[in-house]
Amino acid sequence: MSPPIAINSGLKETEVKRRHILPKALVVGIVSGLVASGFRMALHFCEETRIRLIERLPSWEGLGVAVALGAAGSALGLWLVRRFAPETAGSGIPDLKSVVLGQKGLNWRRVIPVKFMAGVAGIGGGLTLGREGPTVQMGGATGLMVSSLFRVKQGEGERKALISAGAAAGLAAAFNAPLAGLIFALEELNGNFTPVVFVASFLASVSADVVCRVVTGETPVFAMPGMPAPTLHALPVCAVLGLAAGLFGVLFNRSLLLSLDLFDRLKSWPAPLTGALAGLVVGVAAWAYPAMSGSGALLSDRALSGDLAVKWMLLLVAGRFLLTMVSYGSGAAGGIFAPLLVLGSLGGLALGAGVHAWLPEWAANPQVFAVVGMGALFTSTVRAPLTGIVLMTELTGNYSFMLPLLVGGFVAYGVAEALGDKPIYEALRERSTGAAPALSGPAA
Repeated sequence: MSPPIAINSGLKETEVKRRHILPKALVVGIVSGLVASGFRMALHFCEETRIRLIERLPSWEGLGVAVALGAAGSALGLWLVRRFAPETAGSGIPDLKSVVLGQKGLNWRRVIPVKFMAGVAGIGGGLTLGREGPTVQMGGATGLMVSSLFRVKQGEGERKALISAGAAAGLAAAFNAPLAGLIFALEELNGNFTPVVFVASFLASVSADVVCRVVTGETPVFAMPGMPAPTLHALPVCAVLGLAAGLFGVLFNRSLLLSLDLFDRLKSWPAPLTGALAGLVVGVAAWAYPAMSGSGALLSDRALSGDLAVKWMLLLVAGRFLLTMVSYGSGAAGGIFAPLLVLGSLGGLALGAGVHAWLPEWAANPQVFAVVGMGALFTSTVRAPLTGIVLMTELTGNYSFMLPLLVGGFVAYGVAEALGDKPIYEALRERSTGAAPALSGPAA
């Protein structure tokens, strides 16, 4: 097995010329877009096939298939992670952030294939995790791969810029959201702004998005055509929703860390057994309600289209929450963006429907609050408000949601900050490396 490649190589930050990095960033975007598109299509095929099988089979046969697929997929996915690339556990974003901060190396030769296969096995089997974490980590690894192929000189800045560009491209391709990918690279991954990182991430995000749209289609992930613009009456409701999302985001973060601690007690177990245990739990839930498992895209679609009965929403929130804790705590490969979006959409829609029943003029379209709930919960948990707002706007293709998203997102941000909760990726990074929190961007 080849040793990891250190990232402290490339030109120094002040020596990187933007015109030199453009062709490399373009290659990073194209390759990341192809990898993310393949990953996205594989997950879509697995999820559709699994749900179709469970729904078409008689009750007990459906239970057997759901449990078998969940256990087998989770067991295989966790075995791949532990056996070949432990750094691919979870979303991979905290690990990639440590790489960008210069605290560890990255072996792209094993990260890309292991993350791809383990993610398809686990999420495809029903684990309630998202595709964006894997595509971001694979994108960052692609950035290092391209810098190695182009024989980038010794130093720091250029390789870090290409890794950041790959991560931005991975998020852009996961959600058809190039601006969100760019802002994520600047706001969350680097924590600062440099012209080189901006240019590289911008070009890689756009090119990856173009590739993904050509391969998978141009429709927004959560299309909401014809939705009227929210009125000013909706803003107080958005503020209340932001307050609830802030509290729930803190609960989510602390529960996620607790779930990892609990599963750490099972580290002496063989990886397939631990994975099968998590898959068994998810499989039973998938049999009871197939849309509950997997990425949750079908559940979010139903929430945004208003097809879910309000009386079931809180139960679905509780179920998805518990399944996400089990899925992520097991150490399988998968992200938390998608679980957060599902939880936020269900909670927001429940609040919007409740307000609509009593004060219709304050919540004329409850689906608006599903979008605000997604953005607010993401902001509370990740503490990247600009990324959350732009991501929701690009996901829905509706820019009229901007003001409600700003209100809900920044209230949620303030609540989480007031409670002293750490952003989830920073908490996960510190947990895995024991590193002190970074107060600024990567050192030169």
